[in-house]
Amino acid sequence: MAEMKVTVGGLKGKMQLTAKGHTDHELTIDYFPPMGEDTGFTPLELVLAGLAGCSAHTIMFLLGKAGKKVDDIHVEAVGQRREEHPTMITHVELRISVKGQGLEKPIVERVIQAAEEKFCPVWAMLKTTVKITWTCEVGVSR
Repeated sequence: MAEMKVTVGGLKGKMQLTAKGHTDHELTIDYFPPMGEDTGFTPLELVLAGLAGCSAHTIMFLLGKAGKKVDDIHVEAVGQRREEHPTMITHVELRISVKGQGLEKPIVERVIQAAEEKFCPVWAMLKTTVKITWTCEVGVSR
C-alpha cells in the first residue's frame, strides 16, 4: 500500500491550525465562533472539498480519455449535517457543471456515473455511509 501523510498543527488563536500535505502548500483549518475565529475551512468543509475536488478531477480525466476537452468545471458539494453528536454529514448533493468542446449531456452523465461507481476514491469511501446524489449541467465551448 502507498502511504499518504498530512500534518496538522501550529495552533494560532483559539482553534486555527495549518494543514500541510506532500507539497509546501498550506491550508488553514478553523472553527466558527465562539469556539474558533472563522479564519479557515472547518473539517467537514474539507470533507466536502475533498469529494468535490476528487469528483472534478475524475470527471476531467475520464472525459479526456474519451477524447473530450474540458474548458471549465465546477462542482458544488452541498452537505446536510445532523445536529446531534457526532455532527456528521448525512447527505451530499453534488451540483456539477462542465463546459467543453463537443460535450453532450449523455456522455457527461455516463462519465459521472463511472466516477460514482468505480473511479473516484473519495466518492467510493464516502458513499458507504453518506447518501450522495448529483445533478449536472453541460455547456458547449466554441
